[in-house]
Amino acid sequence: MNLSSSLTSLRLSECGLKGRFPDNIFPLPNLQLLHVDYNYNLTGSLPTYNWSTPLKSLGLSNTKFPIDLPNLISNLKSLKELHLRNCSFIGSSYPTFLSNLTQITSLDLSYNYFGGQFPCSLLNNAGLTGLDLSGNNFIGQLPNLSTNWTQVSSSNSSSNSESVSQIPSKLVYLSLSQNLLNGTIPSWLYDIPSLQYLYLDNNQLTGQIDEFQHDSLRYLVLSNNNLHGHLPISIAKLVSLLYLDISFNNLSGSVEPNIFTKLKSLSEVDLSHNNLQGHLPISISKLVSLFRLDISFNNLSGSVEPNIFTNLKRLSYVDLSHNNLQGHLPISISKLVSLFRLDISFNNLSGSVEQNIFTKLKSLEHVDLSHNPLLSFHTYSYNIADYTLPKLRYLSLSSCNISEFPHFLKSTENLRSLDLSNNQINGSIPTWLLEVKMDSLYYLNLSYNSLARIGHLPWKNLQFLDLRSNLLEGPLPVPPLYTYFFSVSRNNLTGEIPLLICNLSSLQYLDLSYNHLSNMIPPCLGNLSTCDIGKVHCEFIQKCVPYLKGTGQPNPTIAPDFLIETRMRCQDCNRTTTQPSSPMESLEMNESAVGTSYLQELLSSISSGAGFDAHDCQSLLKGRGLLFADQKLIANEKTARLARVYASDDGLIF
Repeated sequence: MNLSSSLTSLRLSECGLKGRFPDNIFPLPNLQLLHVDYNYNLTGSLPTYNWSTPLKSLGLSNTKFPIDLPNLISNLKSLKELHLRNCSFIGSSYPTFLSNLTQITSLDLSYNYFGGQFPCSLLNNAGLTGLDLSGNNFIGQLPNLSTNWTQVSSSNSSSNSESVSQIPSKLVYLSLSQNLLNGTIPSWLYDIPSLQYLYLDNNQLTGQIDEFQHDSLRYLVLSNNNLHGHLPISIAKLVSLLYLDISFNNLSGSVEPNIFTKLKSLSEVDLSHNNLQGHLPISISKLVSLFRLDISFNNLSGSVEPNIFTNLKRLSYVDLSHNNLQGHLPISISKLVSLFRLDISFNNLSGSVEQNIFTKLKSLEHVDLSHNPLLSFHTYSYNIADYTLPKLRYLSLSSCNISEFPHFLKSTENLRSLDLSNNQINGSIPTWLLEVKMDSLYYLNLSYNSLARIGHLPWKNLQFLDLRSNLLEGPLPVPPLYTYFFSVSRNNLTGEIPLLICNLSSLQYLDLSYNHLSNMIPPCLGNLSTCDIGKVHCEFIQKCVPYLKGTGQPNPTIAPDFLIETRMRCQDCNRTTTQPSSPMESLEMNESAVGTSYLQELLSSISSGAGFDAHDCQSLLKGRGLLFADQKLIANEKTARLARVYASDDGLIF
């Protein structure tokens, strides 16, 4: 590469460069700006001397240059901008000599995992405009500064006191997110007239949020801390605010009704996971630029103003779930033509919801109205052409008093998750729904309904199938090949467990309990890679192993290979610290599927005195009993006593 000595600026950021960067560029005599950031496979050697003397701006973020920071700093006397995000440093401790860069105006050392006390000395720079130390492991408190003070102080360590002329009054950008900072937010941060971007999220900050003295802020992110108190009234005057996130804190009290009235530019609001009370502020209706609204997991109550969403044409994401909202679903939702996610689950909404409320919402991908026990969702069959949701991927109408499958499902070929549990659906899955080509469907929950029949399910990629607590009769249905969660407990199924179920090589959870299935366990079940195969029903196990404790006689109906293989599988699974998890953890799978309430119900139905008591069943449900103290162990006189103890006392001796 033959570059003129007159070159003053070279920008090659995000060009997909890889390999070795030419060494002869660094010493170009007039080079003032060199940015090769975000070329993730770019490497090379930085010179130990002979740098371009006038270099003022250097960007090496997200490259593979091995950086000797002390040498770099000592050679760059004119440097004003230094961007070293996610770099490969020689040595990992924080370079204290950076305090010598008193002329620096913009410094990015984010995501380098530096540790130790927060470097207060970096604030000893009246000209500082941008500082990004996010993604490190700095500890301690932010310094308390004042225009009248000449000291930076930290209560964590007297060694953090540094001489400082004044606060960084020109600061525009400050990001200290994802560190280990504690203490309160210092008062000087509320009083910087130029500050536009403030990121203090994912720390351990405490105390209340004070009032902001200026209206310059555009991004305010304080999420994932331990802040408490009220939402500050001064937010109402942040007329330039674009993004507000104070989620995952302990804020309480009511939100001022008019707090958003003047914030015409605000595009995202996240106040979720707090303890906010009172009504949903009516001034939300003034946020004409709003794209995302999340006030979930609070204690909001009262009715939602019917026309609150009428003028919010850009609003695409609404999450008001897990509150105590009452009244009707606001009809103005039908005006949100850009809406792709709507979640108002776990509230106390009432009244009827007509499916035509979604007629114009062709971008809808996620709808969750579940667990509003007084809400009823009407599924009347209108002109099906008017009720299509072509992009719908997730639908949860659990506990919505539905008596039939919603007819708009005819047009949902992209559906991935469908939860209609805890309703009043009876009969069978209609033919028209079985004919919908939903190859993407992997989660189906129809539990706690009154379904009487279930035929072949054509959705070949289904992974989670919950049919428990229905009125299903006849033989056990076999789910699609890739299913790994299958529960059909508490039905009226009869006959044998079909051998086809052994083809489910991905099966991790199988619950056939509380049915009337025959006694034979297919030996091939021992080949399934599962930890929970024991949940086949204690009554069923009682028939196969009439006297588990002290019998000493193998039961001929259970193949020894099945017992040995299952025991080995469970031992392998229990060596890991993680357990098989729900495929839709965000869908909040009811704990009763595998949890305490299910166990209590099961144990209450087992009669003691028959040689198989509640302790044995509890052991089975925890992966013990039959799975570990199998017949081979019991039949062996050397291990029989230990096996009986292990099967009957929940394994507490181990």
